[in-house]
Amino acid sequence: MDVQAWMAERIPGVDAALESWLPPAGQSPASLHAAMRHLVFPGGKRLRPALALAAAEAVGGPAAAALPMATAVELIHIYSLIHDDLPCMDDDVLRRGRPTVHVAFDEATAVLAGDALQSLAFEVLLSEAEADRGAGAARDLARAIGAAGLVGGQVDDLGPDPLAAGVEHVLSIHARKTAALIQVAVVGGARLAGAGDERLAELAAFGQTIGVA
Repeated sequence: MDVQAWMAERIPGVDAALESWLPPAGQSPASLHAAMRHLVFPGGKRLRPALALAAAEAVGGPAAAALPMATAVELIHIYSLIHDDLPCMDDDVLRRGRPTVHVAFDEATAVLAGDALQSLAFEVLLSEAEADRGAGAARDLARAIGAAGLVGGQVDDLGPDPLAAGVEHVLSIHARKTAALIQVAVVGGARLAGAGDERLAELAAFGQTIGVA
């Protein structure tokens, strides 16, 4: 399988979905909407969306079935990057070769842009035509990014010298900050494609494994 060709064929659909859901940069409040879009276009590798689409195909569905999950998980990823770069977090000034959102705009706008992206991600999933599947994917995503997932991992990462706490502690941080979102991308993509509980459990284990690799 030519992975690059596969990505080249499917990722433009993710970009189009992101464009359709994000407010236009010039629409009021313009500064907020421009900040929301700042790291989305041009995007990164779109790894998490690609995994969602691949999971849908792996369970026999079309990649398009997972497009809401692919879109939502990328919005969450961008929200997490914006907040991670804040002065009160990692205080980074560059991201993907561009000024971070709090530098390009201001700190308050960066916080609010991240909040808005997170909210939009759930709107995307809960607008899914298959309401039960969309609600299930939204529930999984909420768990993955909350206190037991991404946010909890960030709290521990900000603590006193995580490396000094030992390898298991570092792996726990990585599992929550990084792997949880990868895992939910895989599971969510398969869920929207109609996978059953047994297949979802298998894919959850797979997603966890590649997430911490």
